[in-house]
Amino acid sequence: MKKLIVLGLMLIGTASFAQNKNAKATLEVDGVCLMCKTRIEKASIKTKGVKIANWDVKTHELSLVFDERKTSLDKIKESILAVGHDVKDIKAKDEAYNSLDPCCKYRDEQVVKDHEN
Repeated sequence: MKKLIVLGLMLIGTASFAQNKNAKATLEVDGVCLMCKTRIEKASIKTKGVKIANWDVKTHELSLVFDERKTSLDKIKESILAVGHDVKDIKAKDEAYNSLDPCCKYRDEQVVKDHEN
């Protein structure tokens, strides 16, 4: 009987530490246009374990569904930073940012103004 109780407690403990295969999260990602949208979503989806990535041009919110057993938010952020887009608290390296098309230079106030409607 004691063995069954111990086994039961071990199974409960293991289940509570299981990672979610359909975790949902949102990130703030800088960008200004539909080309940015495509680039951000493509970088996210190419990250192993990301199932859905949808970036909103107006709100700059990236909605994600991903498998926590295969990836993490940090890895997804790294993929986005690598293609030149800042996430809320981390700036992309200048080299990556400078590789963006001129119309995608979201750090340039004039470019941002040009995309406002």
